[in-house]
Amino acid sequence: MTKKIEEAARLDAREEDVLSRVHPSLPQVAERVREGRVSRREFLRTATLLGLSAATAYAFAGKLTGEPFAPAARAQNGTPVRGGTLRVAMNVMEISDPATIDWTEKGNQLRHVLEPLVRISSDNIAVPHLAESWSASEDLRTWTFRLRRDVTWSNGDAFGADDVIANFRRWMDPATGSSNYGRFSALRTSNEDGSPMREDAVVKIDDHTVEFNLRTPFLALPESMGDYPALLAHRSFEGGNWANEPIGTGPFELVELQVGSRARYRRREDGWWGGEVPLDGIDYIDLGDDPAAPLAALASNQVDMLLRLNVEQVPVARNMPMLTLYEAQTAQTGVARMKVDTAPFDDVRVRQAIRLCVDNDRLLELVIQNLGVVGADHHVAPIHPEYADIGPSEQDYERARALLAEAGHENGLDIRIDCVAQPTWEPNTCQALVEQLRPANIRLQVNIMPGGTYWDRWTTTPFGFTAWTHRPLGTQVLSLAYRSGVPWNESGYANPDFDDLLDKAEATIDVEERREIMAELQRILREDAVIVQPFWRSAFTAATPRLRGYAHHPAEEHHFEGVWLEG
Repeated sequence: MTKKIEEAARLDAREEDVLSRVHPSLPQVAERVREGRVSRREFLRTATLLGLSAATAYAFAGKLTGEPFAPAARAQNGTPVRGGTLRVAMNVMEISDPATIDWTEKGNQLRHVLEPLVRISSDNIAVPHLAESWSASEDLRTWTFRLRRDVTWSNGDAFGADDVIANFRRWMDPATGSSNYGRFSALRTSNEDGSPMREDAVVKIDDHTVEFNLRTPFLALPESMGDYPALLAHRSFEGGNWANEPIGTGPFELVELQVGSRARYRRREDGWWGGEVPLDGIDYIDLGDDPAAPLAALASNQVDMLLRLNVEQVPVARNMPMLTLYEAQTAQTGVARMKVDTAPFDDVRVRQAIRLCVDNDRLLELVIQNLGVVGADHHVAPIHPEYADIGPSEQDYERARALLAEAGHENGLDIRIDCVAQPTWEPNTCQALVEQLRPANIRLQVNIMPGGTYWDRWTTTPFGFTAWTHRPLGTQVLSLAYRSGVPWNESGYANPDFDDLLDKAEATIDVEERREIMAELQRILREDAVIVQPFWRSAFTAATPRLRGYAHHPAEEHHFEGVWLEG
């Protein structure tokens, strides 16, 4: 760091006071940025989670590093043009209970009508949404969320604390089956499977203030409120089919839903709390599972935008001048996960043997043409701020064969992996695994099935390949997928030591300290060989050049309230 930048990076007493009033730990985090020990990205995420506004956090980051920092660029910004319907090619799915949705597509169908307390921006930063602001106690166990006062449900009711409390009570009831049960495990009485929410976990202070009282400190509480199963339904919703009476606070209202065909939305006539909305409406059009159909529809002006491009379509799209291509670096991935309580995968030696057969670098090249980053079989990505580099996974056929013999499989092993037909990178990964397992005499059969069929059994199949979307924190992913007893723990993995370490990581503000804990968590997960996780993939989509105001989100979230069509 040059002397000039070093001088520019120093905070004065007033600036340090601003940070300390948000949270006592923030001045120390800022000093570590100045020293080069904590990155700008890590500062932005930590500061906004603790309650500093995104604009102020960007300003501090610029001063601390001596470099300006601009939010993610949006598509050819200009003066919004009112009118028009945005046509998007995307599978249209059933969305009966917002608390239990489990696909990106379902989240996109809901989020134009339902909204979260916190939104994760395209820059991967937690920003206030239905919550106006929040603050945390020094020990991160008490959080106060202040809600917007100008939000109205589409049925005319005022939005308030009662809505927040009603949603959390449903989410934290094990009988609901919501992934939020694991996402907000710090609100439970214990880590034990089936444990209820604490009586004082969510408290109404007044109509627009809610207090959260946690069993353990939890830095990522605001960020966890931005995931798609945390979209807030009206306080009257107690289950059933939400689409039959789609009350929401969002900028659009749902006017038609035909699963497998179309979902139509129109701008709310009574206005939206967030201001003017350029589009008249949104039209999701389901063109089936053939990935060629949406791209052809875009090229022929039958739709304006795609949910995503498959990797093999990226070179083609780059050569189509009538399209605009978007890319986002992500923590999206796929895991070949083994059900650890089901034979033969209940023997860790079998799981380790399978993992030792895999060359992740080769899969990155073969399957997604190096359009991503190699994985290391622990489901924490280099893009995650707390990621620890514990080295690559190594391919070792000799050791794999020895482990199989020790497990009583001297003559090899016959196994089957289930996967979806689309997108194609998922079955292609499984087919590549067939070849990589063969030298150890592991005979893998690939069972390719329609998406709906696979997702009916994704948590129960003994061996399955599951796509996981982007989450901004590694601790979020580990809590959702590998904490004991949570709904999305598809492997059945249950390790109390892992859970305790995860609690500790979630409670640690200091990025360097959290990274040390994460290194141990990553080692445990890889040594227990719960998954083969070969790569992290970039997310691509394409749209008409007429699209304005759009920024591609790393989790492929659609936020269209500021989007318009030009010309």
